Amino acid sequence: MNVHAAALAQTQFDEQTSAFAGDVIENLSKFPKRLSPKYFYDAAGSELFEQITVLPEYYPTRTELGILRSRGDEIASIIPKGAALVEFGAGATTKVRLLLQRCKFSAYVPVDISGDFLSAQAGGLRKDFPDLGVYPVAADFTAPFTLPAEIEGLPKVGFFPGSTLGNFEPHEARAFLRSARDILGDGAQMIIGVDLEKNERVLYDAYNDAAGVTAKFNLNVLVRINRELGGNFDVSGFMHRSVYNRERHRIEMHLIAKKAQTVRIMGRNFSFRPGESIHTESSYKYSLERFTALACESAWSVRESWTDRDQMFSVHALVASD
Repeated sequence: MNVHAAALAQTQFDEQTSAFAGDVIENLSKFPKRLSPKYFYDAAGSELFEQITVLPEYYPTRTELGILRSRGDEIASIIPKGAALVEFGAGATTKVRLLLQRCKFSAYVPVDISGDFLSAQAGGLRKDFPDLGVYPVAADFTAPFTLPAEIEGLPKVGFFPGSTLGNFEPHEARAFLRSARDILGDGAQMIIGVDLEKNERVLYDAYNDAAGVTAKFNLNVLVRINRELGGNFDVSGFMHRSVYNRERHRIEMHLIAKKAQTVRIMGRNFSFRPGESIHTESSYKYSLERFTALACESAWSVRESWTDRDQMFSVHALVASD
């Protein structure tokens, strides 16, 4: 590799890892220690999450898909014909395909931080929906971004499935919903999936599956730090733990140190005591009333809400308010 190529590779490495490194160093310097759940999703983490979604204990994905299938015609009836669908944090296309099949959208805008992932997803959708304009946007969907010029003037409908909203702290959820409303503009609508409060045993089992896939998913963030940031975590020295915090209506995922160890990352040392926790994710569960209040505080009103028969999960149609 020549000097110019080496310098370019180093620049690209720095651009890709600087935010990751900054967040990891900042959050592991806090007490208690934390890591952001957005860093779960490297290639290995994304594959593990896909495995989680089909586990018998993990109800959210199949339950939300069931609502979208059974209520698809009702959702389609309130979507303007020819609207543009903007998906915040585009992932596997299973859910969005259900909407594209039922509703008369003229354009689809998947938004995700990974440009390569978006390109692959967009190619498949263009092939299967030849009359649909597909305009990917590589951006952090939690921050303001600009919609493609191609959808200017079209009615806008946001899509935020999977109960990803539950990963935000309540003040972050309000900030995201307000930002989405500003991006989509006046008169916009939004279809959003929200996990509901339920029996604590059901929640515990969903995040502590018998096959141990969620544990591998949680621990993989340490593997990623070792690989991408030159860390030296002894991954076998940590264990997965998920607990339900009843006061705060949330599942908490933690990585617990099984022994004392000092980890070096990007020239910084971080010491762990036996039993010390890294809080890796919160997943808030809502009642219908508390979510309605959250939406109203965030410049949206709830037009319609749908749940499954057992009220495990909910899908809501929101309308931008003034």
